[in-house]
Amino acid sequence: MDSALTLIGLPVALGIIMLGLGLGLTVDDFRRVMQYPKAALVALACQVLLLPALCFGLVIAFDLAPELAVGMMLLAASPGGTTANLYSHLFGGHVALNVTLTAINSVLAVITLPIVVNLSAAYFLSDAASIGLQFDKVLQVFAIVLIPVALGMAIRARFPDAANKLNKPVKILSVIVLVAVIAGAVLKERENIADYFLAVGVVALVFNVLSLIIGYGAPRLAGVDRRASIAAGFEIGIHNSTLAITIALSPALLNSTQMAIPAAVYGIVMFFTAAVFGYLVTRLRTPVVPADAVR
Repeated sequence: MDSALTLIGLPVALGIIMLGLGLGLTVDDFRRVMQYPKAALVALACQVLLLPALCFGLVIAFDLAPELAVGMMLLAASPGGTTANLYSHLFGGHVALNVTLTAINSVLAVITLPIVVNLSAAYFLSDAASIGLQFDKVLQVFAIVLIPVALGMAIRARFPDAANKLNKPVKILSVIVLVAVIAGAVLKERENIADYFLAVGVVALVFNVLSLIIGYGAPRLAGVDRRASIAAGFEIGIHNSTLAITIALSPALLNSTQMAIPAAVYGIVMFFTAAVFGYLVTRLRTPVVPADAVR
């Protein structure tokens, strides 16, 4: 995997993606959490604590191969993706809450993701010391996640018109580079792809469905209103598989094609399950919780 495409292309692709995220964020998106403290706290607790524990139980129950198990844990620790915002908009969720959760999750992931990956590597892998995310690698994750976001936010704050114009080209460029890198990885492992998909496909599907259910159900049980719960469901159920794939494939980080397989499979599955989830929750006719319940 130590090709120029993966060594340089992956960090560049993720940097561009995170720059695009930053172009759509403002400081108010972080402050907005104070308007919806209950919804945000419940969603973040599910994302940071409950989902890694749930994923750990699933990989043990399904007896996944060590590299695939670590890949699943990496996915579970990854924050929600910006695709959640789109689904939330389409199915009547609270999009502003989605944006806020995505912003906060992206910051928290710099701390929580290396912890989950290192603990998982120590548990599942015999050579964990050489594979985990050591301090220097954590700094690289910080650099390719938070610095581009901060740069994008600075551009939006100073030059909002330019930020709006850059948004689409940045997304297109990042997709092109990312697709090229993933295609190279798939080509390299083409003889094993079917086996990997069979091995991890069911786990990815179960984890995805449970993530959506927990993301919606936990806030509802806590008294959060329906729109905010829909937003939380998508935020928790649609992980940033791009981030997980980048960390897994990058020679400077985990350098493992096998660890990228769960995120790649999940990234395909989640588009269909999220659509079904959105269809179902929009047809639920439950009494509306008072507006202040979201708080």
